[in-house]
Amino acid sequence: MDSIWITLGLYGVLAGAYLLVVPAALYVYMNSRWYVASSLERAFMYFLVFFFFPGLILLAPFLNFRPKPREIAS
Repeated sequence: MDSIWITLGLYGVLAGAYLLVVPAALYVYMNSRWYVASSLERAFMYFLVFFFFPGLILLAPFLNFRPKPREIAS
């Protein structure tokens, strides 16, 4: 009976990592490297977006992709 709870807990941890932790880390990584990435790195980013798409969809309502306002030089 204990092995069932251990198995369910392990599945819960893996699901949380797949749906929340890794996509959040991927977003931070892509946000910092998007404009300086090489073509191979960009292809790897596209693969990771495809692989973790369900988690990125779950995080999408909380992400802000709008450009930051420009500073006005005085």
